[in-house]
Amino acid sequence: MAKKLVYVLNGPNLNLLGLREPEIYGHDTLDDIAGMLEDRAKALGLTIDMRQSNHEGHLLDWMHEAQSKGAKAILLNAGALTHTSLALYDAIRSIKTPVIEVHISNPHAREEYRRHSYVGMAAKGSIAGFGAKSYLLALEAAALL
Repeated sequence: MAKKLVYVLNGPNLNLLGLREPEIYGHDTLDDIAGMLEDRAKALGLTIDMRQSNHEGHLLDWMHEAQSKGAKAILLNAGALTHTSLALYDAIRSIKTPVIEVHISNPHAREEYRRHSYVGMAAKGSIAGFGAKSYLLALEAAALL
């Protein structure tokens, strides 16, 4: 069962999707994205465990948990922690579970500070710029691992 489990971890402020800057992040809420992912996961023979926290330590603990449960992959949208967190970088490097970085917007087309990604430096791969569908594309990639 565990090899069919994909963790979907979301960082700070992603609980505000649908409300926060919809011109950048769209109108889909995190619950909307979870619904899309659940439907696609079933078709791929996968199970998702989707979580969100505004606290960096929760993301770290959940990545360690994914490793201990033998999860197939982790989809990680770390929000602004992407650009600042050496702790996330170290955690990704410390586990065997592949991590796929996910972004709704394209950080490379935005402010200069968003173009650096500690998460991306350690992740198996990155998918960005396709709105909420970035999560679906990342799930498809996880299914291939």
